[in-house]
Amino acid sequence: MSVTVRVPAKVNVQLAVGAARPDGFHDLANVFLAVGLYDEVTVTPAEQLHVTCEGADADQVPLDRTNLAARAALALAERRGIEPAVHIHIAKDIPVAGGMAGGSADGAGALLACDALWNAGASRAELLAICAELGSDVPFSLVGGAALGTGRGEQLTALEVGGTFHWVFAMAGRGLSTPAVFREFDRLTAGLDVPEPVASQELLDALAKGDADALAAAVSNDLQPAALSLFPELADTLATGRAAGALAALVSGSGPTTAFLARDARSAVKVAEALEASGTCRTVRTTTAPAPGATVLGGTPA
Repeated sequence: MSVTVRVPAKVNVQLAVGAARPDGFHDLANVFLAVGLYDEVTVTPAEQLHVTCEGADADQVPLDRTNLAARAALALAERRGIEPAVHIHIAKDIPVAGGMAGGSADGAGALLACDALWNAGASRAELLAICAELGSDVPFSLVGGAALGTGRGEQLTALEVGGTFHWVFAMAGRGLSTPAVFREFDRLTAGLDVPEPVASQELLDALAKGDADALAAAVSNDLQPAALSLFPELADTLATGRAAGALAALVSGSGPTTAFLARDARSAVKVAEALEASGTCRTVRTTTAPAPGATVLGGTPA
């Protein structure tokens, strides 16, 4: 059998970042919102573990055991004492190195797919524990919807969302390294009193009510200055979206994808058209949120 799992991208509607901890990580108040852009991860029995990838920028995806999908298969196999002899195929639609957790999504997708393929019987708690070992964003890719991530982002509390939000995403011409953006954040905040990260109650209320205007007034990203420092051209993309009527414009996570909250579907199309015509970005996508987390689409005879 082969098993295919669909996993969503995310946008951070709030990313509050604390000072660097002794272990090098940062405490976060990270409000995740899953959006309707998806990768599909298919696992099939094979003689040995190997990874293939197709889709936009697939050539930038590592195909060795550093890939989070491969690491997820290895982690589950080790816990169950079995050989991780699978072919993992990733069909990419989430931007690569775009700050939308595409690699994390693939890790969560491969974990859920391998659990189903091997009949491993992992509980939700065990799957989330493995996700947390793999990376800060991986647990949310499994859960989807909306959630507050604390600690380094891996400790999740589900959040209520009272409606549908319309988003436009502009993909940049090159990627940004998440570790590099955090290092730049540390450089820019050196010697400053960095407050403890706390979720905005106004933002949580806006999500619960499905109020796009209130959400737009509350979105924030503490990594945005660092991303703009490393990639100044993103400021032109943000300005283009605002001028076209976006309610809010921000860098998605560590970037360089930029995210624009629109009032409705028609406004989203207008913002997307302006961004496409501006020459300030490579590609543009429109979608909605929230979206479900990792979902098994089914198994088929190999």
